[in-house]
Amino acid sequence: MNTHATKLKAAVLLLAASLTAVSPAVGLADDRSKPDHIFFIMMENHATTQIIGNSADAPFINLLAQRYSLATNYHGVTHPSLPNYLAAISGDFQGIWDDCKAGMTVTCAPEEFVPGAGDATDPTFALYTDPSSPLFGAKPPQLTKAQVTSSSSQPHWFNGQTIVDQLESKGMTWKAYMQSLPFTGSDVEFWPSTASTTYKLYAQKHNPFMYFSSIRNSAARTANIVPLPQLDYDLATNNVPNFVWISPDQCNDMHGVSNGSPLGYPQCSYPAVGLDHGAIQLGDAFLQQTVTKIMGSRAWTKSSILVIAWDEDDFNGYPSGCCFSPAGTQGTFGNILGGAVTPAIIIQGGEPVHSQSAHPYNHYSLLATIQHLWNLPCLANTCSIGAADLMLDLFNDRFEN
Repeated sequence: MNTHATKLKAAVLLLAASLTAVSPAVGLADDRSKPDHIFFIMMENHATTQIIGNSADAPFINLLAQRYSLATNYHGVTHPSLPNYLAAISGDFQGIWDDCKAGMTVTCAPEEFVPGAGDATDPTFALYTDPSSPLFGAKPPQLTKAQVTSSSSQPHWFNGQTIVDQLESKGMTWKAYMQSLPFTGSDVEFWPSTASTTYKLYAQKHNPFMYFSSIRNSAARTANIVPLPQLDYDLATNNVPNFVWISPDQCNDMHGVSNGSPLGYPQCSYPAVGLDHGAIQLGDAFLQQTVTKIMGSRAWTKSSILVIAWDEDDFNGYPSGCCFSPAGTQGTFGNILGGAVTPAIIIQGGEPVHSQSAHPYNHYSLLATIQHLWNLPCLANTCSIGAADLMLDLFNDRFEN
């Protein structure tokens, strides 16, 4: 048996042991409880069809999908990455279509769905001109002129509320764990960086907390944006907040970087030819290590939840969406400026629950469900997610439904 298979078998055994070893959270009146911890891991840029069923590259993820709950019709809100991350914590993609850094004076033209799609001005031009592409000859929906004007002038310093405000108002705790972040509260855009080269393992666009003034202007809140190794200490000391956000770096979230080899990550260097097997394998290994660690800790009780979602599919499929994704001008596939279909896996403590749901969901649906489970008020687009469109069909009846 090879080393990877041995590690995977060990992870399965540890997961099984953790399920039988957990004890109820203290003070719960009955089995229908509020979650004590919700762990949210955001992965990158892959369609459901690239991950689910791909046991060669993602054996651990497929094990989780078979054992726990899988949303088979989950969508990114839009493209590219940043607006999806913003949507996941604020209920709003904040009217932008770019990956620019945070800042009161930072504005950027949209990177996706730009007018002229289908000609060489479009960032995804190759997808519509390459005969091997599933989008060959197609034309996606586009932004309206008003959307281009508005998004191009939108400072990347947002004033709206986030789940952070809601949690703290209820006396609940949170922390964001960012892999390859150089130090707690760092405002760098990318890291590591030398005098001559930026490697972009850490990318601020995958850290939505840094874009909201209510967080950036608070030393107490930025102290909760920490390098990922802090998670090991917090798990070991059983000092884990209620809401745990985890962003792997770009060599472990399946995104990839252009110069990963000097850092010891040749598998995440792109461009890859065809399916980026190496990036998927790195992401699967990261999740195996991280999920096993969480589920083997004292913080993992039968009232804990762990969510693994992907932000968008990076144009592997047409830009489908749902659940209040933005709309633009009419295109071959309609006018929804969505992020297409991506995996989302729900793991609950206690006895494993396996289910699948083909109901349309997205990051708004997931945030609305978290708010519902914790009895938090709605935010922006989550206020339009009705009870029938919450992701409760992926949970067992321990949590209210």
